[in-house]
Amino acid sequence: MPKKESNTVKRTLDLGKPPVLSAGQKARLDAVASMPDEIIDYSDAPHLPGAVWMKAATELPRTKEQITLRIDAEVLEFFRHTGARYQSRINAVLRSYVEAHKAHKM
Repeated sequence: MPKKESNTVKRTLDLGKPPVLSAGQKARLDAVASMPDEIIDYSDAPHLPGAVWMKAATELPRTKEQITLRIDAEVLEFFRHTGARYQSRINAVLRSYVEAHKAHKM
């Protein structure tokens, strides 16, 4: 069977070398930056809970234990669509949650 061509374009952003912005782009960013939060329309932005654990750890621990875990199908699909190593990302989110809750108990 012939390989299906994808119309997905992948790009990598190097934070050390941000893209050059046009004068128009800079003007729009400056205009938004000067607006009070109450005026900005967030209706098209996805809902993100204000949880600290949303900032998942980037450094993953070396030792892991294999288990069977039941999670919602929607959650699993979300992580699977993020690509390879999705299980490690699930672990990173759970680790961040644990660390955030450890900090609150102290």
